[in-house]
Amino acid sequence: MNELTAKVTALAAAAKKAARKVALAPSAVRDRALRAAAAALRRDESAILAANAEDLAAARSKGLAEAMVDRLRLDPGRLEAVAAACEAVAGLPDPVGEVIEQWSRPNGLRIVKRRVPIGLVAIIFESRPNVTVDAAALCLKSGNGCVLRGGSEALRTNLALAASFAAGLREAGLPGEAVTLLPFTDREAVPALGSLRGVVDVIVPRGGPGLIEAVSASARMPVIKHDAGVCHVYVHAAADLAKALPIIVNAKCQRPSACNAAETVLVDAAVAPDLLPRLARELAARRTEVRACPRALALMPGATAATEQDFRTEHLSLVLNVKVVAGLDEAVDHVESLGSHHSDAILTEDAEAARAFLAQVDSACVYWNASTRFTDGGEFGFGAEVGISTERLHARGPMGLRELTTWKFEVSGDGQVRA
Repeated sequence: MNELTAKVTALAAAAKKAARKVALAPSAVRDRALRAAAAALRRDESAILAANAEDLAAARSKGLAEAMVDRLRLDPGRLEAVAAACEAVAGLPDPVGEVIEQWSRPNGLRIVKRRVPIGLVAIIFESRPNVTVDAAALCLKSGNGCVLRGGSEALRTNLALAASFAAGLREAGLPGEAVTLLPFTDREAVPALGSLRGVVDVIVPRGGPGLIEAVSASARMPVIKHDAGVCHVYVHAAADLAKALPIIVNAKCQRPSACNAAETVLVDAAVAPDLLPRLARELAARRTEVRACPRALALMPGATAATEQDFRTEHLSLVLNVKVVAGLDEAVDHVESLGSHHSDAILTEDAEAARAFLAQVDSACVYWNASTRFTDGGEFGFGAEVGISTERLHARGPMGLRELTTWKFEVSGDGQVRA
């Protein structure tokens, strides 16, 4: 075992031990820790923002793309939102101990399926420092410990955030090690963490394809992926165009660096001549580059020709692909073949067409007449999220409290033996 692996193992082992204490702590104590963590984040605002300013300066000096810099940035408003998310999670119902179902057998055995914490959750993520606190808050509320490994570009910010959160844990009488941020930027820390089967119970990667592949290849425990967000908005022939325009603009432009931002708009040929020139003006006003198919190109001044790769790309910036389609079937085929099964929307006043789209598009979140930007733990009422799972097993879509639990079967008898 090399020195780095030994350090990762020691930190994870301490977090595992702390996780057991969190799992047994009453809900009121975990909630008190969350509120104390929120207070500590506000109290430590100056130190946190100073650390973030150092990370931002370093990121710009390295030539990091503006979309990545935006993901990294904290300001007083964003930090307050992070603190408020802790309080929101504290106010949510506690899933731990919930009876999922119960029944009796003819032999008198009583079986209860009860929700319990997973244990120690490892979360590996890039750029966004708010993930540090969101993940810690959700893991704490659901009775889990967590080991966090953020991107090197946000190390100072993440360390400051984790220190404030740990202070809140200790103020409530819980071990600060229950939220452990790895202070290593070495890439070898990822496979080291993934090797700790029996210590780490599940690992959640949030980031680009390279990170997802690295974690999946090295992990010896279950992996819940937060994969790319190649999201679509499909404008059906029966769409209300006055309603459609602001939805498209919001889905693309409100925060283009988010994984739930739209990357492609598909437009039925029947409404393309009316919609696309108007959409071109709206996007130009927001300095959004349009990459269009040949039919859309003729209707959108200032657009450039899209490539096949554009339609597969998560741009994470003010770049939008536009394609004219013949109808619902072509739109569904496009989404299913080129999308990432994250979040996709249909805009239409035709309920039958909407139901067909919602049924046929196999994405974690499908929308009818609403922006894809709502794929978010807070917007779904979860308080926050660990990530958006594009997997099909255990968790799918925004991962909130229930997705951070598993279950056990409690079986009660009165002397029964099996014949």
